[in-house]
Amino acid sequence: MTTTQLLRSCLILMTLFIVGQYQQGHACTRVVYKGPNKTVITARSMDWKSEIPANLWVLPRATKRSGLAGENSVEWTSKYGSVVSTAWDIASADGMNEKGLVANLLWLVESEYPKYDPKAGKKGLAISLWAQYALDNFATVQEAVDHFSTGNVVLVSDYIPGTKMFTTVHLSISDANGDNAIFEYVAGKLVIHHDPSYTVMTNSPIFEEQLGLNKYWKNIPGTIMLPGTNRAADRFVRASYYIDAIPKTDKMEIAIPSVFSVIRNCSVPFGISTPDEPNISSTRWRSVSDQKNLVYYFETALTPNTFWVDLKKLDFSPGAKTKKLSVEKNETYAGESSAQFKTSMPFSFQGIG
Repeated sequence: MTTTQLLRSCLILMTLFIVGQYQQGHACTRVVYKGPNKTVITARSMDWKSEIPANLWVLPRATKRSGLAGENSVEWTSKYGSVVSTAWDIASADGMNEKGLVANLLWLVESEYPKYDPKAGKKGLAISLWAQYALDNFATVQEAVDHFSTGNVVLVSDYIPGTKMFTTVHLSISDANGDNAIFEYVAGKLVIHHDPSYTVMTNSPIFEEQLGLNKYWKNIPGTIMLPGTNRAADRFVRASYYIDAIPKTDKMEIAIPSVFSVIRNCSVPFGISTPDEPNISSTRWRSVSDQKNLVYYFETALTPNTFWVDLKKLDFSPGAKTKKLSVEKNETYAGESSAQFKTSMPFSFQGIG
């Protein structure tokens, strides 16, 4: 065996050992692209082991909401309108508001939330509303970090309805300035990772350990070898490498397809079955948010078309109608599809208890 072959074998074995420490529950990937002239684009994949029906919703400003966590829940009126993708129409899983703030919820099995005591003076927020709370209230990442850092709002989780699966997620947000933050509950405490460089997030392990894994791989040229499995740690490394490798441009006809190519590279093939890894999950849908031009792109695994929604063509004014674009039945849309939204009764966020 040559020295190169030996080195390659050692690297492969080391990678398998490292990523083997982390059993992912439901695989998702999130990545942020930064180009010239304030071009910022956030992409994510939604991976789940079973069907997770999604719909797109237009949610206007001045909507009153409750944290739905029981006694002493936080209450607010939305400052900003948003377009969101839902999970089962009980939670906002992904979305962008009219200021270009993007919120993405991804699974994190290591999450440990504090026990909520409504008499302790802090306000409760059901986990189904975490992303929506950010989209409703903040224009920038710094605003969200300052707010959540006070600890006055406590996240409260519960089981996914009809299952024995306790909801464990972490939240990433990015803004039109290219700032980024990751919010995780570790050992019962909120940990905030805030830096413009935090452009990639997957599932397990916790974000601090993801950064450590990525630092290790930065010493290995991506043109020689990249980890190729569908595990979260491998997808983190690939996303980190490719988002920096693609062309940096403000031409959206190049930038958007380039970012789509990265998030597709980190997706899990549909229908994949891994006997020894029953929790590895197929990619169900992908979104790409153009935060400079306020355009939300979307595609599902079972439809042939990518379509998009220009937020500037939507009515977010107070009193405007809530609207829905159904994709839960694999409907096919083409091109700019804001006119395809239909007036609908608002969906109900899942409360606690």
